[in-house]
Amino acid sequence: MVKIGGSLSDRFPSLVPLLSGCGRDVLLVPGGGRFADAVRAAELDDDASHWMAVAAMEQMGWSLVSLGVPPVSYLRLPQGTEVFLPYCALREADALPHSWDVTSDTVAAWVAHSLGCDLLLLKSVDGLYAASRLLTRIDAPVPCSEVDAGFIPYVLRHGIRTTLINGRIEERVRAALAGIPVTGTVIHPHI
Repeated sequence: MVKIGGSLSDRFPSLVPLLSGCGRDVLLVPGGGRFADAVRAAELDDDASHWMAVAAMEQMGWSLVSLGVPPVSYLRLPQGTEVFLPYCALREADALPHSWDVTSDTVAAWVAHSLGCDLLLLKSVDGLYAASRLLTRIDAPVPCSEVDAGFIPYVLRHGIRTTLINGRIEERVRAALAGIPVTGTVIHPHI
């Protein structure tokens, strides 16, 4: 499973063929990007912000659909490359806290956990950092600004093997999809 950050929307046209051509079934979970930024700027209550941010993910997902990626709106293992439109599934399950501590990163972790998949996060950073140092592997919570506050605890608690890499560097994405270690951060739960 691949979470594709909304900050990478300018790279979607080159990332979609790469992801579709990797020879694996890939479920894409979109970030909210500029749509989620607009929700943050509105400064609404937690419930309204939560559902609007999930809707922002869905809007970004339609950007991927416009590039030829088939949409799916319920949880199931992908058949080829598909994009998960999360709003209806999350409204039904309502499994995550309504807070800015939980954003599309944790939503992607929830999807990975629900489907029993590993998670690859594509972002506009090389990985997670602490004190300006790239963390190549973590197995305990660390404070960082690259993911939401709920993400690392959720991944560790649910035993989701996760890798975070820079989605702007296509060679890294290609290698990661092939199972080749690349510059980034691996979150390796002890479960």
